[in-house]
Parts: sequence; structure tokens; C-alpha cells
Amino acid sequence: MSVPDLDAMDVKILALLQEDSSRSIAEIADSVHLSHNACWRRIRQLEESGIIRKRVALLDAEKLGAGTTVFVMLRADDYSDEWFDAFEAAVRKIPEVLEFYRLAGDIDYLLKLQVSDIAGYNEVSQKLTRAVRFRDFSGAFAMEELKNTTAIPLPRK
Repeated sequence: MSVPDLDAMDVKILALLQEDSSRSIAEIADSVHLSHNACWRRIRQLEESGIIRKRVALLDAEKLGAGTTVFVMLRADDYSDEWFDAFEAAVRKIPEVLEFYRLAGDIDYLLKLQVSDIAGYNEVSQKLTRAVRFRDFSGAFAMEELKNTTAIPLPRK
């Protein structure tokens, strides 16, 4: 996959949006010294190219009663398409699963959960184990969050 052809202005705009996507076009344009129309066109182009996937609000999980982060490591019991389809469908139905990865190495899948507490984790693990069989299923509770960012490293221009 090739890196898109971004110029320094695009990188500045992306940095500002990653920091706070609620900024108005006028604020962004003023910050990067562009006209409002030119800034709007660049943002639209970044959206249309898929570089900007969407704009969201980042919520405080602790304040919403979902302050326990759990990483679930799974080893599959079956590697058929049918098994994976059932597993993927189950995962997609569970709102507590924030991230879902297929891995290379000893662990087949990694899930990041945001749950209320151990009982919340237990509910999610039961949903998963009812959906498909696993060779190994283990969870690791985050004791302390040391870094959490949604900002993607940008090319230096």
C-alpha cells in the first residue's frame, strides 16, 4: 500500500483534525493560513480519498460505567470458514468489543473490551464461548492506562 501524496498543508490540517475534529473550517483555515474555501476543499478531498474515515467524539469510558479494559487472547479450535464466520458474527454483535484483530504467532485473535467490571467481562466471555469453540481463551485486565491515543503518526513534511 502506498502512502498518499500529502503536502505540508494537508499534514497540518490532519494534525489539527486529529487533535479536535469539532473545529470549524474557519478555525482550521485560519490556523494553516488558507482561505476558508481552499481549506474546505482540502478536507473534502481528504474525506473522499478515505484518509479521513469519519469524525467522532471520544467518550470517557470510566464516567460511562465501562472503565475496565480487558484484552482477550484467543486460539481457535477450528480454522474453517464456517467457524470464522460464526465467530466474526458473534464479535460484531457485542458492543463491549472495541477492537478485533487476527494475529500472526501463538495467539490467533486479540480483542479489546471495555466493560463495567469482572461481571461484565464474564458476560462477554460467555457470549463468545457459546458462539464457537476455542482451544484457548484468556483475558488480561489493564491495571493502568499509560498511553491512549487515536492520533495516527503523520508524514513529516
